[in-house]
Amino acid sequence: MANASISKAKVTEKDITAENQAATQSNVKRYFQLMLLVLAAGAIYPLLYLRQNFEVSILEVFQITTSDLSDYYSVLGVVLLVTYLPSGWLADRLSSRLLITISLALTGGIGLWFATIPDKEFLVYIFMAWGISAGLTFWASLIKGVNIAAGQKKQGMFFGILDGGRGLVEAILATIAIMLFAYALETTHESTEVALQKVIYLYSFTCIALALVFFFCFEKKSKHNQNAQQEVTKSNSLWQNLRTLAAIPELWLAALIIFCGYQLYWATFSFSAFLQEGFNTSAITAGYITVIKLWMRPIGGIGAGLLGDKFGKENVLASAILISTLGLISIIAVPSALNINFLIFCILLIGLMTYAIRGIYWAILDDCNVPTHVIGLAVGVISLLAYTPDIFLPQINNYIASRYEGVTVYQLYFGYISVMGLLGVVATLKLKHMLATKKG
Repeated sequence: MANASISKAKVTEKDITAENQAATQSNVKRYFQLMLLVLAAGAIYPLLYLRQNFEVSILEVFQITTSDLSDYYSVLGVVLLVTYLPSGWLADRLSSRLLITISLALTGGIGLWFATIPDKEFLVYIFMAWGISAGLTFWASLIKGVNIAAGQKKQGMFFGILDGGRGLVEAILATIAIMLFAYALETTHESTEVALQKVIYLYSFTCIALALVFFFCFEKKSKHNQNAQQEVTKSNSLWQNLRTLAAIPELWLAALIIFCGYQLYWATFSFSAFLQEGFNTSAITAGYITVIKLWMRPIGGIGAGLLGDKFGKENVLASAILISTLGLISIIAVPSALNINFLIFCILLIGLMTYAIRGIYWAILDDCNVPTHVIGLAVGVISLLAYTPDIFLPQINNYIASRYEGVTVYQLYFGYISVMGLLGVVATLKLKHMLATKKG
């Protein structure tokens, strides 16, 4: 009898050990998949938004105006907007491995064309093609991949790692890019055109190399994806799925929050030009400052994710939106004779907070109780609404720039975005109240 008990205990211990090993292997796999998604996201967008660190140089090399560049980014925004919904539809039906590999390869290939410094009339087609590669085949696949890998208990952490990690990748690439740019200008005394070409080649070849890595290393099919695709097959009506999403009021609040938070992030794109035009800093100095700002992203994104899981995602999100908004208001309120050190502090603080916002705002999707088989579609619907600033913000900036000059342009532009930030705080607190009421 005693021997039987001992034998039973040994079997139980073996089972527990096997379960622990399986859980460990599963966690390792999840984090490895997340790492690949982080690398993909960190490499694909800097090429599209090269203006963040090199706007003045782009205007000079391509011989275009600020108005022209704003128009190109509006075109990019329109294409992204149009592709968000079908992107979600594709993400529910095709593997992330296939879609993201195509996105990386296509983005890098278009970048090689961009590096040839084509004539002005071709730039609109380049930005349209980038909109397809970063929207149709990439965005919803990325968000859905992270949502699935995170499970129910790690949403804040995984989305924080996504944004913080991709920020780290962007910061490393941007640091290399600005050093390469500075070396070409100051050491080898090459033209701005050649220096900018080297930067574009750096980003383009990185995307192409990562496409190969992603294709060979990312998991082909997960059990979760197979189950979700079976659900899609059972409920294949797009309109039925859209009605399901329309009946979730929290989803619309989440869209409004991301809409406001994303505009705060857009404000950071203008910091390089703001420093050069408003405070007469050189292109290299402005580039270094904005690169330092990029190093705030891993801290902001990962920190917000960890804090969100501990103190509540809505609490952390509302605080980050408010602090970022107050930082913008500080920049608006001070005169043009602002101390440069205080200005740099504000820029870094705003950067830290906007990255915290981006690191956690997609994590609130899990609180909205969206059915698994329509997560990709939900991402597409939210993106369709929340990322409309890609279209109209360049035009708002262009409208102000055509009527005012110098620092006034940025004060008015940042003023509008500050109002959106305050709206985002209200929306986040409203969502928190709705979720608490439901739980109660």
